[in-house]
Amino acid sequence: MSSKTKSRWADDEADAALEAQLKKEKEEKRRLKVAKARKLEAAKQAREASAAAAQQEGDGTNGPPAKRRRISPAREAAQATAPSNESNDAPKLWRFYGGAFAKSRSVENYDKLNDIEEGAYGWVSRAKEVATGKVVALKKLKIDPRDRGGLPITGLREIQILKDCDHRNVVQLREVVVGDDTSKSFSNIFLVLEFLEHDLKSILEDMPEPFLASEVKTLLKQLASGVAYLHDNWILHRDLKTSNLLLNNRGQLKIADFGMARYVGDPAPKLTQLVVTLWYRAPELLLGAVRYGGAVDMWSVGCIFGELLTREPLLQGRNEVDELAKIFELCGTPTDDTWPGFRRLPNARALRLPSTMANGRATTGSGVRAKFPLLTAAGVGLLNGLLTLDPKKRPTAKEMLAHEYFAQDPKPKQEAMFPTFPSKAGQERRRRRETPNAPVRGQQAADFGAVDFSGIFSGREREERGGGFSLRMV
Repeated sequence: MSSKTKSRWADDEADAALEAQLKKEKEEKRRLKVAKARKLEAAKQAREASAAAAQQEGDGTNGPPAKRRRISPAREAAQATAPSNESNDAPKLWRFYGGAFAKSRSVENYDKLNDIEEGAYGWVSRAKEVATGKVVALKKLKIDPRDRGGLPITGLREIQILKDCDHRNVVQLREVVVGDDTSKSFSNIFLVLEFLEHDLKSILEDMPEPFLASEVKTLLKQLASGVAYLHDNWILHRDLKTSNLLLNNRGQLKIADFGMARYVGDPAPKLTQLVVTLWYRAPELLLGAVRYGGAVDMWSVGCIFGELLTREPLLQGRNEVDELAKIFELCGTPTDDTWPGFRRLPNARALRLPSTMANGRATTGSGVRAKFPLLTAAGVGLLNGLLTLDPKKRPTAKEMLAHEYFAQDPKPKQEAMFPTFPSKAGQERRRRRETPNAPVRGQQAADFGAVDFSGIFSGREREERGGGFSLRMV
């Protein structure tokens, strides 16, 4: 039988010599450590002996007794029962190495190209990094000069959340830079974000024709994927709208503007109801709920779904009361059956709602099918689910991704095949849109009082009605 050939990965003489040298160095270190420990023990015993001699000399005097070092009995017992190997007496320490603190870079490392847009919590500009020539988006945080608390909590939350997020459908924070004026350090803080050519709101306003069904599915699927990532990491965005959704020329959508986002737990703590731009705000927030979860984001996703189909915001209320009226007109009025316990919300206790039948027509049903007659049955089912009044009945982002609407033809279009649009980010400034801003921190919540919604369905008898059909048992 032939002998087994030696592997080319086997240790050779050089490896053996290196291993012997390392072993010798390790034993030398252990010997020095033991010698040092013995030296310290001898010095300790010498100090104790001198202290005992001094105490014996002073026993005949009237002065206070000398202080003795207190030794724990448990430690003495542990030392007595310890093994004789002195090398095991030294504690073993785990060392963890992390990033060191350093000064933030200056904003002078970037050349400003043009302003893009002003939001509720900052100004956004297009800039170019001097060293690399890479185009980025610079967001300067808004600081209230009357606020003596320094950097606002909204800015801190946005920085923390963006630093923690790593998902292809969430905008990436590259770094935080500051201005050179140190006397105004808090008013010169900039977030350096990745640059994307479009926001979805501008595209919808300038499109001559709406998105195709396959393109709507592509956008919705990416949006749901990003929202699912946020909710899985206990993050509520709380201001989802088309102007906060960015799109690049490769068909990739990213969620941006985390000025109102925050971490939550389970169960969710008490939160402010003044979140989400009015046209995308869920009914429970309008009715004063202070405990809510990811369902408020899913309502906003439903409003975005409808906006992608019509190219205009779905629920354009003038104020909180008018917004709630438009929600009831589209989704029906709530009852104890469709939304159990809604009357316990602060702004719902004194509401006057129409009866379940008004003008011979039910008022509790949804009007989504009538508003979107060309949408498939699966699409209507998804939109109805997202715009359900009861937040507990709305689908989660993960459930939305698994909905049959995305499995039906036409399938979602591949991102590489997505149409491109002329970028407006290089213009001097995007035009100001006639849309409401997100709520400002410290703003007072609306108190509805006794609002009468009983007449919101008046005039529906003049609407066109389909032929319909009825079944009769014979």
